[in-house]
Amino acid sequence: MASAAEQLAANVNFGAFAKATELKKRIWFTLGALIVYRLGTFIPLPGIDPIVLEEIFQANQGGVLGMFNMFAGGALGRMTIFALNIMPYISAAIIMQLMTSISPTLEQMKKEGESGRKRINQYTRYLTVLICLLQAYGISVGIESMQGSQGPAVPEPGPFFRFAVVVTLTGGTIFLMWLGEQVTARGVGNGISLIIFAGIVAELPSALAGTFEMGRTGALPTVIIIGILILAVAVIMLCVFVERAQRRILIQYPKRQKGNKMMGGESSHLPLKLNTAGVIPPIFASSLLLMPITVITLSAGQGPEWMNAAAAYLGRGSPAYMTIYIGMIVFFAFFYTAVVFNVNDTADNLKKYGGFIPGIRPGKNTAEYLDRVLTRLTCVGALYLAVVCAIPELLISEFGVPFYFGGTSLLIVVTVTLDTVTQIQSHLIAHQYEGLIKKQRLRGRR
Repeated sequence: MASAAEQLAANVNFGAFAKATELKKRIWFTLGALIVYRLGTFIPLPGIDPIVLEEIFQANQGGVLGMFNMFAGGALGRMTIFALNIMPYISAAIIMQLMTSISPTLEQMKKEGESGRKRINQYTRYLTVLICLLQAYGISVGIESMQGSQGPAVPEPGPFFRFAVVVTLTGGTIFLMWLGEQVTARGVGNGISLIIFAGIVAELPSALAGTFEMGRTGALPTVIIIGILILAVAVIMLCVFVERAQRRILIQYPKRQKGNKMMGGESSHLPLKLNTAGVIPPIFASSLLLMPITVITLSAGQGPEWMNAAAAYLGRGSPAYMTIYIGMIVFFAFFYTAVVFNVNDTADNLKKYGGFIPGIRPGKNTAEYLDRVLTRLTCVGALYLAVVCAIPELLISEFGVPFYFGGTSLLIVVTVTLDTVTQIQSHLIAHQYEGLIKKQRLRGRR
């Protein structure tokens, strides 16, 4: 028999949406924030020649630059104020989560609750600024060394240009970080994920048109285009299936006698997702891998010999690149799962409230059982992420199709869409519950 929440979710319709004023305000706020973000991806950096930069980028877009440009929503190819996008913040969040697992001070701070979480978030912002300064300076130096057929990319290089680029790119990332936090608090969905999602979706039509143009000119066989589209649909279906898959562990609560009544005795389920880490491992892996490779790629030909060799060795689709990429995805799948789901805390909470898993003793045995189940699920989830992200990467590097049909981009689009729809549905259910409570109060007054 379906639960009351499930029955209520089934009855959610457009009429309920029309009456949910707060939800409509949240959606409009989210759309407005994403429009502001997209406008910023067209404002160029000061002191650059956009025509020369576009020529240089077109010659290198098949490599790592193309994938970084995908995460930046095209801002890197246009070298705009949002060229760094939100990736420095993600890198800072990765480092802080690693430090939280290593440093006893940060671990204790995490256990302090809301106040500790705010302090860790503040440290993450400071670290984001530091990473932005380093990356922006590296990009400014790399742009100065670029030469196109029509001349240098920077007509007037020097300390003032570097300072302007560092300030502009750092300010752009800080603004996106603030904008993402505002969307999370006052909009619908996770703001940081939605910013990346908006960048990918906005460039999808031009990527699709470019793919069809390659087929028209004969650069890409029609059979390959059809196969890639079929593969994209298959990846989307696989993502939806796996992201919805759960392992439900039965939780039993003992009966208690209170006066002349027997209380308790209910049973519930502890849902464990097959892919607990979600889209975080590919984003983390791409964030940590792309920036150093991008700097190496930008400096290739102007730097030392070892840098040129590294650029060739870590090329798109190369064995070294794929090995590092898959290894980082698997690592972050296990790491992030351990961060978001602490088996010891879950076992202690079950024991505290009298819950137990049938056939498993409370406490340490429950923690070991949950850890064993979660490890097996994470193995399958990590394999799924590696396959979804790696196979399209090989096809893209082999046939030169746009990166927007890759596994990482499709995974981000599907996951963020599912999470956002789930949040919208939760708001609608909460609104309907409020309506039912108000009706009950009016009946009670009569």
